[in-house]
Parts: sequence; C-alpha cells; structure tokens
Amino acid sequence: MLVVGESLIDIVERAGQDPVEYVGGSPANVAVGLARLGHRVQLATWFGPDDRGQRIRAHLEQDGVALVPGSDAAQRTSTALARLDANGAADYVFDITCDLPELDDVAAPPLVHVGSISAVLEPAAAKTAALLDAVAATATVSYDPNARPAIMGDPAGARERVEALVARSDVVKVSDEDIAWLAPGEAIADVARAWLGRGAAVVVVTRGGSGSEGYAGDGVAVSVPAPATTVVDTVGAGDSFMAGVIDGLARAGLVGAAQRDRLRRIDAPTLREVLERAGTIAAITVSRAGANPPTAAELAN
Repeated sequence: MLVVGESLIDIVERAGQDPVEYVGGSPANVAVGLARLGHRVQLATWFGPDDRGQRIRAHLEQDGVALVPGSDAAQRTSTALARLDANGAADYVFDITCDLPELDDVAAPPLVHVGSISAVLEPAAAKTAALLDAVAATATVSYDPNARPAIMGDPAGARERVEALVARSDVVKVSDEDIAWLAPGEAIADVARAWLGRGAAVVVVTRGGSGSEGYAGDGVAVSVPAPATTVVDTVGAGDSFMAGVIDGLARAGLVGAAQRDRLRRIDAPTLREVLERAGTIAAITVSRAGANPPTAAELAN
C-alpha cells in the first residue's frame, strides 16, 4: 500500500508535566498502523535531515514502512504542538512545511491513501491530486481530510479543496468535528450522502466516544458504538481508525480497482464488521500515550 502525506514530530503538553515528543503526522500514523497490521507499506512524506527527521526515519523503518526516495529533502522537520485538556483531547499548533518527493515514478499498489495537511496545502496538494488522477485506473483511493482549521484557511475554501479530493476517492473517513467545521449546520448524514454522490463508494464518520457511522450505496447505513476503554490521550486515534478501515476492507477482499464495483455494493453486515474492527484498533490506541497503534498480534489476543 502507498500512503502519501506529512510526517512530523508531535510535541505533547499535559498540564503540570514536561513536554514529550512523539513521531506523528496523520499519514505517517496511518502508514505505521497498516504496517503493524501486517501490510507492506510505502510512505511518500517530507521531513528534514535533522535530529527530529532521523527519529522519524528510525520510527518508520522500525515498523517496516519503506520511504519513497526524496522524502527526507525538507530543510527542517515539521512539528505539531498538541496541548491536551483534562480529558486527553488535543488542540494543535503547527510549524509545518508541506511538500512531497516526486511521485511520477512511484509504482501504484492496489491501495493509495492520502490525507490531512499535505492533501490541501501547496505544493504537496498539486502532487497529491496528480497522483490520484494517475492511479485511478489501478488503485482503491482512501482519504481522510483530518481538518486543521488553524492552517487550512476558511471553511468554505477548505471544503472546496476537500470535496475535490472526495470526488477522486473510493473511501472517505471523516470525523464529526471535521464535518462541523467544513459544513456548519449541515446534518452528518446529509454530508455523507452528498459525498457518496460526488463519487465516494463508502463514507465513514467517527464520533469519538460515541462510536462511528458508515454510509454506502443503496441506502446502506450502519452505526457502531465505541468499545469501552480508559483514555490516556486521543493523539492518533483517528489515524488508527483509518488504518483499521483500510485493513478491514482488505480483509474483505474489497481493495484494488478491480474490486471497485464490489466496494460500491458493500452490504451493511460487512461495513459493520469493518467499523467494529477499526473501533477496537482505535480504542487500543487511545488507551496509551501518543500515536501508538496496535499490532495484528495484539488484536488476536
């Protein structure tokens, strides 16, 4: 699988404690999550040759994520300051440069995942869109907008960019908070159905501790509660869920352009099973500090 987008260092601040640094960035977290679930993963990303960049490289390589050549060509490594409230929820302040290595010669696997900041900020956004156009005939495309209001500009402009990517995607995972910012006042189900109309085969909405919802063609809609867990922090929770959705669809044989018609006809029981597994994966992640998704072995226990 090919994952495209930013990797960075999360600087996590908890009240009364010294800051702690973790490797993060939504696409990088998804890549690690997929690798830990047993998938072969290549990541096209952007970090510098500094100490933080070397930490990112070591973290990715430790989990078996292969880097697209040129991913380490940034002048410096980006950071995200995550300030946690009493419930472990994070508020982010970014210091980020958003680019990608050249993607013209990257071989397209059965699935390409894109998302977050790199998907909508230039010059990475143009490279991302061009890649998706190039792989449309061969790969399932998954997308997580992972909205960051502090750096994505006004909601109307961001929504236009996001929906251009929705139209290029087969699977979209979005949070209820993302929808509230991108489409204020609109019902979640209405936005999800509109995105299906733009071309997505499946739209998944996460609702934090309230679970998740999945929407697909022929009126398919499912709602799945979140597993009970003790929350340490929510850093990387959505990314772990995204990796779980991709993994679940792969396990169901619904990944690859040749499976696009079958994906569009996904039934409610299959979609529910995918969301339940993804919810379990996210619940394990929030039960420990930082973006630390589970392995396949942990899920089997």
